[in-house]
Amino acid sequence: MTVQSPLPGGPGLAQVRRLVTEIPGPASRELLARREATVARGVSHVLPVFISAAGGGVLIDVDGNSLIDFGSGIAVTSVGNSAPRVAAGIREQADRFTHTCFMVTPYEEYVAVCEELARRTPGDHDKRSALLNSGAEAVENAVKIARHATGRPAIVAFDHAYHGRTNLTMALTAKNMPYKDKFGPFAGEVYRMPMAYPLRWPGGPEACAANALDVITGLIHTQVGEDNVAAVLIEPIQGEGGFIVPPDGFLPGLAEFCREHGILLIADEIQSGFCRTGDWFACDHEGVVPDLVTTAKGIAGGLPLAGVTGRAEIMDAVHVGGLGGTFGGNPVACAAALGAIETMAAEDLPGRARRIGEIMLPRLHKLAEAYPVIGDVRGRGAMIAIELVRPGTLEPAADTAAQVARACHAAGLVVLTCGTLGNVLRFLPPLVIGEQLLEEGLSILEDAFATL
Repeated sequence: MTVQSPLPGGPGLAQVRRLVTEIPGPASRELLARREATVARGVSHVLPVFISAAGGGVLIDVDGNSLIDFGSGIAVTSVGNSAPRVAAGIREQADRFTHTCFMVTPYEEYVAVCEELARRTPGDHDKRSALLNSGAEAVENAVKIARHATGRPAIVAFDHAYHGRTNLTMALTAKNMPYKDKFGPFAGEVYRMPMAYPLRWPGGPEACAANALDVITGLIHTQVGEDNVAAVLIEPIQGEGGFIVPPDGFLPGLAEFCREHGILLIADEIQSGFCRTGDWFACDHEGVVPDLVTTAKGIAGGLPLAGVTGRAEIMDAVHVGGLGGTFGGNPVACAAALGAIETMAAEDLPGRARRIGEIMLPRLHKLAEAYPVIGDVRGRGAMIAIELVRPGTLEPAADTAAQVARACHAAGLVVLTCGTLGNVLRFLPPLVIGEQLLEEGLSILEDAFATL
């Protein structure tokens, strides 16, 4: 157990793990019964505990249990669940006004967020942004913009991709269950390419580094035709697909291919952006400058906000009135985003993310040496995962991943699974988590493997 941390969090919220009941406790079970009576069955949950307070690196449930958070609401609360600058911005803006609709009577907060996006996203070219509500909405608008600006219909996406749950973004998403099953037919002119996935590329990581780009660009040439492609859409580090990190040189090579053929490169930085990987954006790691960048999740400290940011001439190719939405760029969400971005800069959260990686990766590699079921350790900064396989094979061990996750949950550590094959444990701690709490969470994970 640790003393209260000075890191951002709710007032007086001790940064400790504390279990006072089983998980879930009686109060959470009572709320779960109410949930099951009123909430649609299709809305899932990872852990049936109901949260009453959160901040820093902990979640407090209604039974008084304090859980270590290695999920950040799926990479959303990178600055913490109740970061002081975010909370203050929300309160001040809500006192002034909560909505006018930017398309009717605009306000400064929307403009200020767009200025920050122009400043922070990769590249020093002239940029424009449109603000929206969700990551899926951002991706849809990026596709609209790309098609309008190029006059071309085709969009290239990748195996293991996740881009959202709307009709178009389900077409772009590669995983059937639970995201696509029986929800079709889906939008057309979407073409899927293999992902440069080092662990599972035929011939292994070295072959992936050597020939993935040639294979993929060759398939685009033969199956789609470069002149038909409006955009290539890629997550610089894939999220739901399993935190897949392409080999060094792949993204710069893909960007060069796109430039040569007048194809726009769209970087989906919804999960990997805003300091998560140790840079402001994952593309920064190799100096890749996309034509369009989609953002959401970590942008606003937990409030719904998303954006599409791109080269001015591309964004402005769309006619007036062609982009927008009633709630897009809501002033309260914009105030939260300005507070979150200020926190990221003031607290050097890219540096904090790198420090989290420096702590986690050596312990995870050591764990992999002890447990052959861990077939791969990968990620960057505070976006890290382990892939579980049957020892000596690449056969996915999804049941083992689920078992380890359950053991972590019971011990008070919130972890998430992911991967097209369901066999990846992903770790997304808040970037403001204390190091002692981080180390304790890793010890819980080690104990969970010891129970296998």
